[in-house]
Amino acid sequence: MKLKYALLSASVILLLISCKKEKTTVATAPVMEKAPFFWEASNMYFLLTDRFYNGDTSNDVNFNRTEETATLRGFEGGDIKGITTKIKEGYFTDLGINAIWFTPVVEQVHGPVDEGTGVTYGYHGYWTKDWTALDPNFGTKEDLKELIETAHTNDIRIVMDVVLNHTGPVTEQDPFWGTDWARENPNCAFSTYENTTACSLVENLPDILTESSKEVTLPPSLIEKWKKEGRYEEEIAELDAYFVSNNLKKTPRNYIIKWLTDYIREYGVDAFRVDTTKHVDEESWVVLRAQADKAFADFKTNNPDLVLDDTDFFMFGEVYNYSVDGGLAYDFGDKKVNYFENGFDNLINFQFKYDAQGNYESLFNKYATIKDSLFKDKSFVNYATSHDDGQPFDKDRTKAIETGTKLLLTTGISQVYYGDETARDLTIEGTQGDATLRSFMNWDTIDTETTGDVLSHWQKLGVFRKNHPSVGAGTHEMLSEAPYVFKRAFTKDDFTDTVVVGLDLAVGKKEIEVGNAFAKAEKLRDAYSGKEVTAINGKVSLDTPYSIVLLEVARDY
Repeated sequence: MKLKYALLSASVILLLISCKKEKTTVATAPVMEKAPFFWEASNMYFLLTDRFYNGDTSNDVNFNRTEETATLRGFEGGDIKGITTKIKEGYFTDLGINAIWFTPVVEQVHGPVDEGTGVTYGYHGYWTKDWTALDPNFGTKEDLKELIETAHTNDIRIVMDVVLNHTGPVTEQDPFWGTDWARENPNCAFSTYENTTACSLVENLPDILTESSKEVTLPPSLIEKWKKEGRYEEEIAELDAYFVSNNLKKTPRNYIIKWLTDYIREYGVDAFRVDTTKHVDEESWVVLRAQADKAFADFKTNNPDLVLDDTDFFMFGEVYNYSVDGGLAYDFGDKKVNYFENGFDNLINFQFKYDAQGNYESLFNKYATIKDSLFKDKSFVNYATSHDDGQPFDKDRTKAIETGTKLLLTTGISQVYYGDETARDLTIEGTQGDATLRSFMNWDTIDTETTGDVLSHWQKLGVFRKNHPSVGAGTHEMLSEAPYVFKRAFTKDDFTDTVVVGLDLAVGKKEIEVGNAFAKAEKLRDAYSGKEVTAINGKVSLDTPYSIVLLEVARDY
């Protein structure tokens, strides 16, 4: 891998946790030599676009979306410009984030819907009306272009959340696309492959006929919309050229694949997070991946000055309830599907929040062992909290420090859900269903003592994870059970990184056995306290007022 980064030499992190709370200030990430980027070791931030930060108050109401909604089920003002603003302010850099995944920003259905949880608009982004347009509540294509370029300037990759499975619900303002395009029934029963893929997820969520080989014309409502917007001829010409040049039939899935991959080709999106993966036939994902790779190559060819490095396009999926315990395949009951063989580099692991209930070694050893064996050339995404999981690891936010420690130090991609790092409240009075998980980002509490301490903890661990790929992708070896100390080592191509982590050590004076990890290092630095120390005879001694120590090879900052 030819990378535009200076390689890091072997380094060591010692980390220790205690229940004692110390007042700390919000951390600022030190300037270090850049580690090469590896998706399998990345630190990813997941946010709801509408709930993160309002960067443009002029776009808060569109399409007459003024009906009163249930609690937290309408648009709250967050937008693309808000994400860009926080990148520019250094918020993500200070957290050690090197990939941002945000909910879909394509145009949503205009009308309100009540699925049994109260009147709701498509604030979440999963109710598509038009894949070729951005929803003005989220921003413009110029806003998206600026976001991606700003992210790349700050060494952050952009993950686009994509929906191929369904359109938005049918409302008075949003007609059904027609039986050539989608099915409205039966609803999924989730007991076989057939009744999980060829069905509507829920009532009034039309299921795209992704498996269909029948060529179709565009839905009349979309044609009418494009004509009103004055871009019908342009869109048709693009579609005709696309299908000819790629030798693809004009099937429902191929239209949508064209529209989705346009965002890669035009703006340089680095990765797709694929929604409702198991509800679509796997052949569709093979086609999507092939077209995504082609679009990514086109972008790099056409924009050589905007290319970060030669990292390939990345695609991971939401196969609901998938667990790494099941191996590479997902079991539908009557059929198993290996999505890693059908376009995907990675799947979201729904098992982590349960495994995190155990001790450090059982958690860390399990995931590193799985990665070393079955997932040697693959990866998985771990999360403690998410937008539609009603049983997060720490629903009451009483273990925010522990959550950060376990998530950020476990092998695999770490998915930081917005507000994990600030203990954002997950129990909102008056909400129904998953709305309680989707409150607006708690920017107003970040400077408080409790939230500031939590944020500082997540920042320091996140920056170390970003700087040391061995944390997320290295081999694991326990060096000492009491005190608990382990080593991670990672080698890929010509890059090597070694990390030692210690947990549950004393506040104040401490001596830690590190073996030969420091063999060639003269000076080490505790990034948590800023102190420099020396390894003598395989041991490190230091005295800090914190319950956490992060040791690395000392460098010029």
